[in-house]
Parts: sequence; structure tokens; C-alpha cells
Amino acid sequence: MLFHHTPFNVLLYCYLQELTEEGLPFMILFHDPEDKQIVEDYNKIVAKELLTEKNSINFVTADGNKFSHPLHHLGKSLKDLPLIAIDSFRHMYLFPDIKDMTVPGRLKQFVADLHSGKLHREFHHGPDKVASNDKLMLGDQPPPHTDPPESTFRKLQPSRNRYTILRDEL
Repeated sequence: MLFHHTPFNVLLYCYLQELTEEGLPFMILFHDPEDKQIVEDYNKIVAKELLTEKNSINFVTADGNKFSHPLHHLGKSLKDLPLIAIDSFRHMYLFPDIKDMTVPGRLKQFVADLHSGKLHREFHHGPDKVASNDKLMLGDQPPPHTDPPESTFRKLQPSRNRYTILRDEL
């Protein structure tokens, strides 16, 4: 039976492969297991602003202690928690500042940037050029270039040879 889940889940190894089989990217809140407030805040924001996206992305939370390997690929450690990343199964994209999570529309824009290809394009070609008015506001310095690492959850996807009810086998 296919795993049915709420719009947001606690990421556990026991059903990670089933979630990856869906083929949807993950928006992951990596957190300290003692920090219950950040999880509550994240879940509220997802419920309030991102439910329309639930068919195109899985919203999950992950204990940073148990999922330290993906943190390492992001160049982060436990002392950097909490943080949010999108894992597209091709690359992992880090949300710039966890404090902006509470700014209305910021997480929704992050998801929109994934779906529009902006995150991937900027990964390969650097940040998009800003309009001249924006450049005046930002000064003469270009936005910092970010290089998201390859996905670590991609390795957990099931084999193409594995039987599944999600695709036609015959």
C-alpha cells in the first residue's frame, strides 16, 4: 500500500525510500531535536501558505543528528541548525536565511523558484542579473554565487528494476 502522508512529515529512514519513490522533491527543515518551536513554526507556515504545493513537493522535517550526512553535503554542521533546503534529487538548494521563513511568501517563492528552474539555472550559471533599479539598491556588489551540492537522497531512490505500483511494469 502506498504511504499516505500529511502535508508535512518527520523524515525517518523507515519510510524514506517510499517517499523518494513518489519522485517529488523534498523541502526539508533540518533541526535540533530539542528545538520543538522551529518545527511547530515550520509546520504552521507550510499549512498556511504551501498546501497548494503538496502535490508537487514533500514537506518534511529531519532531525539534524540523524541526517548529518546531507548537512555535510550542504557544507553545514549541527551548529548551523536550523536550516531549510530543497532536495530535487538532482541538487540540494539551501534556503538563504531561516529567519526569512516567517516572512509571508518567502518559502512559497523558494518553491516557485525550484519549479521555474531558477534554482537550477542559478546553480549552473550564477545568479540572475538584477534590474538596474535593484542594482542601485544593492550597491555595486553582485549577489553571492551559491553552489548547491548534489542530492544525497537521490541515492536512496529505489532501483528502476524494483517492482512498484507507481509505474506500468508491463
